[in-house]
Amino acid sequence: MTKLTDLVAYCDQRTRRATFKDAPAAFNGLQVANDGRVTKIGAAVDAGVVPFQRAIAAGVDLLIVHHGIYWDMPRPLTGPDYERVATLIQGNCALYSNHLPLDGHPQIGNNALLARQLGLKPKRGFLPVEGGDVGWIAPSRYPRAALRKKLESLYPRVIAIECGSVAPREIAFCSGGGNSAVPALLPAGVDTLVTGELREEFFNRAQEEKLNLYLCGHYATEVHAVKALAAELARKFRLPWEFIATENPL
Repeated sequence: MTKLTDLVAYCDQRTRRATFKDAPAAFNGLQVANDGRVTKIGAAVDAGVVPFQRAIAAGVDLLIVHHGIYWDMPRPLTGPDYERVATLIQGNCALYSNHLPLDGHPQIGNNALLARQLGLKPKRGFLPVEGGDVGWIAPSRYPRAALRKKLESLYPRVIAIECGSVAPREIAFCSGGGNSAVPALLPAGVDTLVTGELREEFFNRAQEEKLNLYLCGHYATEVHAVKALAAELARKFRLPWEFIATENPL
């Protein structure tokens, strides 16, 4: 058994929560408390009644998520919002959320881990916000066809829009929604992006600006950081942990 406050303090410090600028209503950090004790850590991409129910059934009493329950405040606790909070409280499960700080982290962030998953070493950041960069850029060792094949071996669904160089020198990584990343590619000197999802309009932009865009799924590209943080936390505090998967195809 470990104190919830000790685990939260470690997560806050490790992810630079206080100094990394996020969306105004992201509300990173501890979102719902429990009785103050933790015996098992869980990790999930999204807050939701079903992930909460699965976590509680697995004995989790601290769940770390990438997308938390608060994106606009205040809001009345009615309907699905009530069900989410009630499920956590009744199950004595605390909820810790971390969004952009956990995307951009150089060791345990989604984008650094996306690069390392391909055997690449992140070299420079892009998509700067106050406190750091959200995305990462790595030198490429893949011809375009080999990059697509490697991604297809890692992810269940890959949409490839290949209008850029056949052998890209560098690859940019932006997990989840990559809409803000596409306009930043050419200014950063990169024509190839691995991301989760994009708006429809970027197909034409890829043709016009000669870009390679690889869409691997919003959910699928954001499982990495919560797993890494939960595993690190579990090792440090000698607690078990478990990834709480959902069937999210988006």
